[in-house]
Amino acid sequence: MDETERLRRWRLMLGKDCESIIALGQQDMGMDGVLNMLYDEERSAGLGASAPNVARWLGDIRAYFPKSVVQVMQKDAIQRLGLKQLLLEPEILESIEADVELVATLLALNRVVPEKTRATARQVVRKVTQDLEKRIRRRTEQAVIGSLNRAQRNNRRPRYSEIDWNRTIRVNLRHYQPEYKTIIPERRFGYGRKQQRLRDIILCVDQSGSMASSVVYASVFGAVLASLKAVTTRMVVFDTAVVDLTADLQDPVDLLFGVQLGGGTDINRALGYCQTLVRRPNETVLVLISDLFEGGNSAEMLQRAAALVGSGVRMVALLALGDKGAPSFDSNNAEAFAAMGIPAFACTPDLFPDLMAAALEKRDLKAWAAQLD
Repeated sequence: MDETERLRRWRLMLGKDCESIIALGQQDMGMDGVLNMLYDEERSAGLGASAPNVARWLGDIRAYFPKSVVQVMQKDAIQRLGLKQLLLEPEILESIEADVELVATLLALNRVVPEKTRATARQVVRKVTQDLEKRIRRRTEQAVIGSLNRAQRNNRRPRYSEIDWNRTIRVNLRHYQPEYKTIIPERRFGYGRKQQRLRDIILCVDQSGSMASSVVYASVFGAVLASLKAVTTRMVVFDTAVVDLTADLQDPVDLLFGVQLGGGTDINRALGYCQTLVRRPNETVLVLISDLFEGGNSAEMLQRAAALVGSGVRMVALLALGDKGAPSFDSNNAEAFAAMGIPAFACTPDLFPDLMAAALEKRDLKAWAAQLD
């Protein structure tokens, strides 16, 4: 970086009070202007209270900065300038760069979104969830179906409908009979009964405010898992009450607008409800997504978790499902879970399919989690 570029960057960083450092060109003056509107303390209300001013500013920052920087500035504007009310204006929502954090904000404001904005808010949420689904669907399908195929392979005497033809042909190629132009399958390889649901998955999601991004990711993953015929998927969300949103899994947008972020946390009650959903303990995977701060009966919560594991349920506690790492969490409950064989850790969306594969294959989840460190 030459000296001119270095001075230019310092001038843009320090703002108009340091105009003497270097003269800015027209493009940089425009960039300096949008930065001043947000970060100049003497103009803390620089964007004004009108939606048109904010919409114009949102357009300007996209013209000057890359997408990753735009998202940071949008979040700063919401926090520094109190723009949550302006997010309820449809023209603002149409202008803003949509991401998971914006969806989380809209869900937190769900109950106060006016009718004129609700349709636009749903469009924003649908765009983000569809983008997420495109990103995760193929990887999730491959991991889950692959793990079930490996877990259910029957090498002895598979039924005709259960034969793994690719593997059977490959292994028996040496038994090819040229005169008959066919292969004699000395050994047949197959999978388990595909018409049967091979595993039951329960996603139990803390909908307290601190878990907002995790709720968004969990909803999309739940919708993808629900579309797989090899598993049954239930989606339960909770704060101090418990709501079963399984019926909305076909549409993540409907599911998310059925969530009420905020409130307290009663993990014990949520696990109690999940116990009633377990029909085949040895074929059930329960994923608790929570920071483990229990507002209910902690001792009883741990007893319920131990009972679920003791019955044969594969249980894992995700302290967060997102890209920001582990949030603040109750380390005592996390340690208690780990002691009873329930690993507790944060998980990125990209790793979640591998986690589900490990759980469905009944691999050691502690060992799998240790590989993340």
